[in-house]
Amino acid sequence: MSGTGRGRHAGDRAWVHEAVRRVEADANRSADTHLHVLSLPEPVRAAGIDLYLKDESVHPTGSLKHRLARSLVLHALVNGWVGPTTTLVEASSGSTAVSEAYFARLLGLDFVAVMPASTSAEKIALIEFEGGRCHLVDDPGAIYEVSRRLAAECDGHFLDQFTYAERATDWRGNNNIAESIFDQLALERHPVPSWVVVGAGTGGTSATIGRYVRYRRHDTRVCVADPEGSAFHAGWHDDDPTATGVGSRIEGIGRPRVEPSFVPGVVDDVVRVPDAASIAAARWCTAVLGRSAGGSTGTSLWAALGLVEEMRRAGEQGSVVTLLCDGGERYAGTYYDDVWVAGQGLDVAPYAATLERFSATGEWRMP
Repeated sequence: MSGTGRGRHAGDRAWVHEAVRRVEADANRSADTHLHVLSLPEPVRAAGIDLYLKDESVHPTGSLKHRLARSLVLHALVNGWVGPTTTLVEASSGSTAVSEAYFARLLGLDFVAVMPASTSAEKIALIEFEGGRCHLVDDPGAIYEVSRRLAAECDGHFLDQFTYAERATDWRGNNNIAESIFDQLALERHPVPSWVVVGAGTGGTSATIGRYVRYRRHDTRVCVADPEGSAFHAGWHDDDPTATGVGSRIEGIGRPRVEPSFVPGVVDDVVRVPDAASIAAARWCTAVLGRSAGGSTGTSLWAALGLVEEMRRAGEQGSVVTLLCDGGERYAGTYYDDVWVAGQGLDVAPYAATLERFSATGEWRMP
């Protein structure tokens, strides 16, 4: 089942009521995620600039995708697409599937994750720990069609994060990530951030934040940090929704196509970040913040630091917010493994040197 047409589970109202209660109870049990101050060098702080990381790694399933999975499951439930025997199917690079497997188990449903064969072993293990099954494909671009086929074969439901992410979340508030950021900044010296920087996988997070700041009439700008090979950078800059790429080595963000949930009109800039810079920034974040960070965090952090430098040069005061999307422990065999990094032909040293120089002096000089 693709999620279109008439709901087949309208008669299972009592089951749906209980399912919604369980999902909402999970949200009620989970305290909001922390907003960390990343200590900037004194010359930057003295210029009136602050940098924050919203720590999404503390969700029950360890990533930003916990919010998305909850929204997608609720969206499917209230649309009548899911009943007590429905198998949930998702196309994912890992973290969304971990979170969806968690919610499937919460509801007593089977779950199948269709993922690229290159997905980290740590994420596969987490999905299986939550009771899900992994269906690996060699071609990352095939995950959509394979997911539809598997859902049809088992009379299940394809959650389809890449289509429904932007419409499953209430962008006006209701404790979404944008509302949470602004609430937590209320007592800071710059309570309305100059920039919020996020990566794009589905595009749902940038859509939620971009819509929210317009709805609340804030001047905050939204920057999407895009890794090598992803289609979002070219699609946004060339105003081409059909733009394609080759995918991404940075799990969780970057896509071989511009996804339906990406809303370019609420994005103010898209910045291309080299993969080696993403890895160097993730490792640097882990060292200076004391919180283990994954590769997508590194992508957004590198872009955020570039914006901090632009603000400093322009004499602009304000704050920049980005996300700590998930923990680096999921990537022990990839981004934190020097042998793997070298095998990918990546040289993180110049980017690491840039970050170390920035830490010591506040000087930001691109490699």
